[in-house]
Amino acid sequence: MIVRVAIVPHPPILVPEVAAGAAGETLALRDACLAAARALASGCRSWVAVGAGDAAAAGSAGTMRGYGADVAVSLGPHPCPPRDDLPLPLLVAGWLRAYVDAPDLVVRPAPVRAGTGPAECARTGRRLAAELGAEAEPVGLLVLGDGSATRSVKAPGYFDPRAEAFDARVAAALGAADFAALLSLDPALAEELGVAGREAWQVGAAVAQASAPRWRGELVYSAAPYGVGYHVALWEAVR
Repeated sequence: MIVRVAIVPHPPILVPEVAAGAAGETLALRDACLAAARALASGCRSWVAVGAGDAAAAGSAGTMRGYGADVAVSLGPHPCPPRDDLPLPLLVAGWLRAYVDAPDLVVRPAPVRAGTGPAECARTGRRLAAELGAEAEPVGLLVLGDGSATRSVKAPGYFDPRAEAFDARVAAALGAADFAALLSLDPALAEELGVAGREAWQVGAAVAQASAPRWRGELVYSAAPYGVGYHVALWEAVR
């Protein structure tokens, strides 16, 4: 059963070896993500990682080599050769796993295709909730996704004046565990703003909504370094 949810972004610059000279500038974001991961690992020996990707590309180990540093990560305790096609959200999930001091922790991928509509995201989340609800052991849900990539003229998608309000709405919804607000995010607007987390947030919201009647939310971090909106939040089931 799902007892806890952590929402984190998945930029490669979370990894100090990738960030290199910018590692200091991303320290607050990194610390927030690690704090959320540690909270998720508390009492949970298994994570399910929801993020954009292709189910066919899922493996149990990968490397950040494609992002400039040969940092190997694993989704489980048994080492195996890293794959080059592990999606970025799973690479970040594996990197976070290494920092939570839980050597037996296993991360199970739950990829969602980019562009999946809100209704299908909701159905996917409900199906996943039903599957995980049948498990006796507590499970942590790790939801990985970035906000808008258009918060400044130096952002990857340049500047869009709508981006700040969009990210503020997302941050408020994440902090309040407002699943209805997350499920109502406009996919067309999200795409125009370069949002890489809309699908994962909506699947995660549907999982939580179907797993427990009440949740307590906490917004851990929300800012836009380098013009990209990054949000970190925790949801705890109130039983």
